[in-house]
Amino acid sequence: MRTPVGTSTSAVIESGMRPGLTLAAVAVVQFMVSLDLSVVNVGLPQIAAGLGFSAVGLTWVIHAYALTFGGLLLLGGKAADRYGRKRILLLGLGLFGLASLVGGFAQAPGHLVAARAVQGIGAAALAPAALALLTTTFPTGKPRVRAFGVWSATNAAGGALGVLIGGVLTEYAGWRWVMFVNVPMVACALAMVWRGVAAGPSPVRRGRPDILGAVLATGGMTLLVFGIVRTDRYAWTSPTTLTTLAVAAALLAAFVHLERTTTREPLIRLGLFANRSVAGANAFNLLVGAAMGASFYFVSLYLQRVLGTGPALAGIEFLPFAAGVIAGSALAVKLGYRRAPRTLLAAGGLLAATGFAWFSLISSDGSFATDVLGPSIVVGVGFGLCLGPVVSTATAGVAPHETGTASGLLNSSRQIGASLGLAVLGTAAHHRTGPIATPETLNDGYALGMTLGAALLVAAVLIALTVLRRTSPPSRAEQVEDPDRLPAR
Repeated sequence: MRTPVGTSTSAVIESGMRPGLTLAAVAVVQFMVSLDLSVVNVGLPQIAAGLGFSAVGLTWVIHAYALTFGGLLLLGGKAADRYGRKRILLLGLGLFGLASLVGGFAQAPGHLVAARAVQGIGAAALAPAALALLTTTFPTGKPRVRAFGVWSATNAAGGALGVLIGGVLTEYAGWRWVMFVNVPMVACALAMVWRGVAAGPSPVRRGRPDILGAVLATGGMTLLVFGIVRTDRYAWTSPTTLTTLAVAAALLAAFVHLERTTTREPLIRLGLFANRSVAGANAFNLLVGAAMGASFYFVSLYLQRVLGTGPALAGIEFLPFAAGVIAGSALAVKLGYRRAPRTLLAAGGLLAATGFAWFSLISSDGSFATDVLGPSIVVGVGFGLCLGPVVSTATAGVAPHETGTASGLLNSSRQIGASLGLAVLGTAAHHRTGPIATPETLNDGYALGMTLGAALLVAAVLIALTVLRRTSPPSRAEQVEDPDRLPAR
């Protein structure tokens, strides 16, 4: 019987750890959270017709989820550390499932927007708790590399398949099923978490919780996301946008000052950022999230508005990207036994940048086979190479009682990056398109957006090479460890 490095056999057995079932539960949770970020997009026109949304009001079906999810991730991570990962995971699943059910029965625009906001709250609890659970269950060696490979594949596959599932459900079952589809997944995840995830030791509470810090961080991050996503209506230089972003910056500055001086238990210990792995991985994640968030948007619009593809077929045409991500994640597992995470991040970022540069060559009289298929696979493989290693790097050297906070920080950097990237690159593409939207002008705008996305990925690679330390791959002793072989009860 073998145990993970730094973990005694008795401690593992006493915890009731079931690594295989824990990994399966985390995979289902992450797939569901990623799916919900994209499954609604294709059904927006039908949702607008069914509930009577205005053109501006319809954007809140997306924004309500993005605001609560992005704004509450740090708080969700801290709650997982303070009150226990299993408890927060179950609470988040309950909220997410209930909101999905209520949203499917929505009879007015406000009902659906409120349901999406509660979904975001549930996801903000789920994502960091699940990731922290994975980090502590697989602390090192070959099992950790494999576990993060599975997590990265389900994470990206959920986002890519969400477009396909959303298109098929909307076209053949009705838009309400883009909400109902979460309910059976929640039920499955609840059963697996209840049976397969150990309660763990009682969390160590070092002092009174920093309530004011939580309010400042959540308010600042929510306003930051709000200011970014509203640039589709208000220009970056408009008083509305500038005021919103200024208030967000003031709240976040006040939060940083408070965390440095508070006598309470801080929401996030600023010393975490002295860890180059944490700082570098989050900066890398921010830029990759910015590029990838915009890529889904541009490719989906290119297929439907330039090539004239229907929603269901457009969803199917995202499958090569999903297959590329899964292949890249599997490759990251294989290479992770012999190559350091820093190397995989640089290689994956460069490969994805190459795919974006290829995407920038799209033409208004092109086709899926000549303009989308090849770069989709290249970008997918590059993205898959990055996903697992960036999570593993961002939690390396972090104390067990702070893994939830580090996980929430990583999820937050990706969500903020996706919102920021979509706003900045979308604005640039809109300006290039100009006032008259024809297939040719739209194509020019989307091509520019992809070019800028390639530049962001090159910047991410530079961060990986300059900020992250050189580390060694798992040792031979670590590679043979396998916690799935431990007895479970």
